[in-house]
Amino acid sequence: MYIRFLKVQPVNKWDQKRKILRRYDLTAKMYDVRYAEEQGVKYRAALEHLNISSHSRILDVGCGTGLLFSHVAAEAETVVGADISGKLLRQAKERARDFRNVHLVQADADHLPFKDNDFSVVFAFTVLQNMPKPLETLSEIKRIARRGASVVVSGLKKAFSLEAFIALL
Repeated sequence: MYIRFLKVQPVNKWDQKRKILRRYDLTAKMYDVRYAEEQGVKYRAALEHLNISSHSRILDVGCGTGLLFSHVAAEAETVVGADISGKLLRQAKERARDFRNVHLVQADADHLPFKDNDFSVVFAFTVLQNMPKPLETLSEIKRIARRGASVVVSGLKKAFSLEAFIALL
């Protein structure tokens, strides 16, 4: 019998986030080509079950290049896109120019720079698998969502089994 002891180094969550940030900065130019069709399907499916009104304050956590904006900005009071990647946000800025009510913030999804109970609708499409502690991310989303807010979260099948995703939520 062989016994082997391994010392497992803890993963620094900031190292993991920097790695994700670099990955998205490097792939920003092809983000829309890669993800637009898939994200559009998710947006349309989610929006079938939501009522966006002229009083809706919407936050898109992990907004990427702002693909969601065209689906919600015309109906909402305010749309805020938050992403950690500066290069993705530069592209989102171009898309946001079409709307007077869309604002962008570079922010970490675990430390959102918004007051408690600020948003009536929060989207976090395909964000949780990039986070070191998804439960902390969900807690932060809950903090900034108003009571009775609609919160839409998606995750990649390769990162979460359905059971694990449901348990996390």
